[in-house]
Amino acid sequence: QVQLVESGGGSVQSGGSLRLSCAASGYTYSSYCMGWFRQAPGKEREGVAAIESGGRTSYADSVKGRFTISQDNAKNTLYLQMNSLKPEDTAMYYCAADDPSYGRTWYAGCVFGYWGQGTQVIVSS
Repeated sequence: QVQLVESGGGSVQSGGSLRLSCAASGYTYSSYCMGWFRQAPGKEREGVAAIESGGRTSYADSVKGRFTISQDNAKNTLYLQMNSLKPEDTAMYYCAADDPSYGRTWYAGCVFGYWGQGTQVIVSS
């Protein structure tokens, strides 16, 4: 059973930084595509960043140059370093893993089907 557990969210002022973590278990980490999504109140969920097993990364235009996705394979942990945060980055952030069999959410060439419970990020002006 795949489990994704996010941590690291919180409240920061505009211009601040946060690092989100996602601990993955029950997942074939050696062949994967993982990503971060976010959903703000009243808005649809959107892809923020993704990373493939070959190391290729993708970012939403709104976060390019500010966010960095990375992973620690030894720890089966995915990260999202968020710098220069803006109030519009306020959202619930979700870790996701691809599920080629049953996934339904496409982003950055991957289809995601496993989701964490989310971690809240609030950026105040």
